[in-house]
Amino acid sequence: MSIVNVSDNSFKGEVEGEGTVLVDFWAPWCGPCKMIAPVLEELDKEIESLKIAKVNVDDNPESAARFGVMSIPTLIVFKDGQPVDKVVGFQSKEALKNVVSRHQ
Repeated sequence: MSIVNVSDNSFKGEVEGEGTVLVDFWAPWCGPCKMIAPVLEELDKEIESLKIAKVNVDDNPESAARFGVMSIPTLIVFKDGQPVDKVVGFQSKEALKNVVSRHQ
């Protein structure tokens, strides 16, 4: 799968369906967000069953507020439409793999 950019309007359709989705709440000015982007690209190639979605919090404040995102990057794992795990800050690929693997 390729990483999808999600807006407040498309969030429900892209994230709240069946399967496991990792949502990256980020902003273009955020240093750790830039650092985690290539990690997410690698994960996207390695875990075929995982969908990765990115939400720019500057452009989509409703989604960020709805899930209590106070710091970025915040990554939330959704399983069949429900948030089941959350990590804040830069994470290594192995750490993210561990988080995601608990919900697949």
